[in-house]
Amino acid sequence: MTYKAYLSLTKPGIIFGNLVTVIGGYFLAAGGRFELWLFLATVLGTSLVVASGCVFNNVIDRDIDGYMARTQSRAMVTGEISIPIALLLGCLMGIVGFGLLAWMTTPVATGFAAFGFAIYVGAYSLYLKRHSVYSTLIGSLSGASPPVIGYCAVTGTFDLGALLLLIIFSMWQMPHSYAIAIFRFDDYASASIPVLPVKCGIAVAKRHIVIYTALFVIASVMLSVAGYTGWAYAIVAVAGGGYWLSVTLKGYRTADDSVWARKVFGISIMVVTALSLMMSVDSRLPMAEPLVSLALG
Repeated sequence: MTYKAYLSLTKPGIIFGNLVTVIGGYFLAAGGRFELWLFLATVLGTSLVVASGCVFNNVIDRDIDGYMARTQSRAMVTGEISIPIALLLGCLMGIVGFGLLAWMTTPVATGFAAFGFAIYVGAYSLYLKRHSVYSTLIGSLSGASPPVIGYCAVTGTFDLGALLLLIIFSMWQMPHSYAIAIFRFDDYASASIPVLPVKCGIAVAKRHIVIYTALFVIASVMLSVAGYTGWAYAIVAVAGGGYWLSVTLKGYRTADDSVWARKVFGISIMVVTALSLMMSVDSRLPMAEPLVSLALG
């Protein structure tokens, strides 16, 4: 049994992606302050919870993974790792991850970690992924949880900033995920997974990608409108999101859907990384009163 097989169960790529966003959420709320132990507990605790969810997902998906070229060599499919061992590993990481968050952060952050875990493992993996075209939409709430966890670990409250993060990253998940479903169309079709491109056609998926990307751009700028970030963040959000949107629009006249979808996917990674970085370095909370409060007051 190799270390690599166990590591693959945790889906390191997903952990790293969530690590970037949880750090962005933390520093957005910190507003220039930094508490080392809180930061480490938030990052490590969230990473372990995500890893635990990924292990459980591997166990649940071991049957359908066998039909997909991309996943048929996974350890749970080949039997390299047994189900009891995988479940034990998932439980241990979950216990440590939730324990760290509960001990060192806030009840709201811990609760949101539990919310994201329940959506991903319970609602998405156990049922929606196999039965509903809306699985991506519901599952996006789980993918949007890490930045909210990072934010709430500092603030201890689910306020407007946390809500905006949830909306922004949920909107980002949609075109990102639909792009994957397009260039992995044959895999999803082989496993009879009812993702939007398979269930309703690639043309419908393209329209949804454009719509959700546009909504993402609008939502991302709202962090600056509400006073949580400054002009530098807003400029990056408009520029990066605008470029992403322009690429999605080219999907209507592309000659190769797979190549276009891979480009949409690649840009989505760059955009979310840039936004997470900018909300870390251009946070105005708590130094500036939100513009929304000024407008309402």
